[in-house]
Amino acid sequence: MKTVLITGANKSIGFETARILAQKGYYVYVGSRDLSKGQQAVELLKADGLTNLEAVQIDVTDKASITAAQNYISQKDGRLDVLINNAGISGSMPQSAESLDVAVIREVYDTNFFGVIEVTQTFLPLLKQADAAVIVNVSSGLGSLTLHIDPTWKYYPVKSAAYGTSKTALNAYTIVLAYELRETTIRVNAIDPGYTATDFNHHQGPLKVEDSAAFVAQYATIGADGPTGKFFSHDTETPNNESPW
Repeated sequence: MKTVLITGANKSIGFETARILAQKGYYVYVGSRDLSKGQQAVELLKADGLTNLEAVQIDVTDKASITAAQNYISQKDGRLDVLINNAGISGSMPQSAESLDVAVIREVYDTNFFGVIEVTQTFLPLLKQADAAVIVNVSSGLGSLTLHIDPTWKYYPVKSAAYGTSKTALNAYTIVLAYELRETTIRVNAIDPGYTATDFNHHQGPLKVEDSAAFVAQYATIGADGPTGKFFSHDTETPNNESPW
């Protein structure tokens, strides 16, 4: 049975992605900063008849927490087939480049960028033990520089000095990591689930969480011959839903 760790999986897109992958036969580690919330999420999924999942405490801004989660999965399975870096925060809004407190930017980057790097580097040894592993970095169209300089883009006015730029940095890291792993069977992509109605945005997005989770799951289940170093968006009307970086 293939294994997957999803950070921030106790609610919203992460939660629904966990459901989908469990239904597909993956053993799902439901990562949650608060273990009790992760356990509550698992109980909800088990109530729907799913048994191949468990909660794991992981705070992506806490090295000890990340290491403990890696040690647990290593001792239990010895490998990890899929890592979905889903945990993220938006930070307080609005986010003016002229006046936003640098402390807010640091806080957002700690989770959305540095946290992803810390988790990825810590779990890479387990991913390398899999026959064909996948890393999904959950990103956003708000991180695309190409889209942000296009006045015709529907979200062109939505600029954020912390959240958007943290996803830009994440996209860049994805490219570098994918390049370094190009000779391996590990696929690395940035996936934009789109503007989805979740707690993250006070349920304002036009997309359904189930559909956006299915989009994330689609790229979490690719094989060794799948794409790598790409950005795929559920919210951009382009061939194969691939949008510009």
